[in-house]
Amino acid sequence: MKIICIGLNYSAHIKEMNKDLGFVKPEEPVIFMKPDTALIKDNQPFYYPSFSKNIHHEVELVLKINKPGKNIQVQFANKYYDEIGIGIDFTARDLQAKLKEKGLPWEKSKAFDGAAVVGEFVNKKQFTDINNVNFHLNINGNIVQKGNTKSILTSFDEIISYVSQFFTLKTGDLIYTGTPEGVGPVKISDRLEAFIENQKMLDFEIK
Repeated sequence: MKIICIGLNYSAHIKEMNKDLGFVKPEEPVIFMKPDTALIKDNQPFYYPSFSKNIHHEVELVLKINKPGKNIQVQFANKYYDEIGIGIDFTARDLQAKLKEKGLPWEKSKAFDGAAVVGEFVNKKQFTDINNVNFHLNINGNIVQKGNTKSILTSFDEIISYVSQFFTLKTGDLIYTGTPEGVGPVKISDRLEAFIENQKMLDFEIK
């Protein structure tokens, strides 16, 4: 299985990243990938890596691909996922800044072991409008990120269509669809809880 991630997909997040790292609104979706060794499931803890002193949380809705597809047209993309979940794209921001400064790829800062946490999935049919879904992240009981799919720049169906031009999608692949504003650092002993609407889908600790 593949973990495909979409970067800079919410305008307010782009603004905060422009201030910190000079990112600007992309002309087309930003794609990066993580290996399966990055995945953490079943509310297992995230272990803070020794190579970074500035790990940031990025809460995202996650699509689970349900059948193989290549060059998928937008109007048929909704047939390639039945479930929506939530996850955390962890980023070693200090490494990312150094890599960006040198014009190098970001893999070390984005694809390290444990950098893709994923929670439970629910059937998309439970949502009356897939383009108006609320989600948020709590740390130690306080809301730190809030998002709604109505603010997304590239929709779920557009993401699937675009990604499938370059990569054949297979059953079980995960697509992280981008994070809203409010990203920030985590520390050891933090408890992270992620919600879709008011349903808790993810609950784990930093160790």
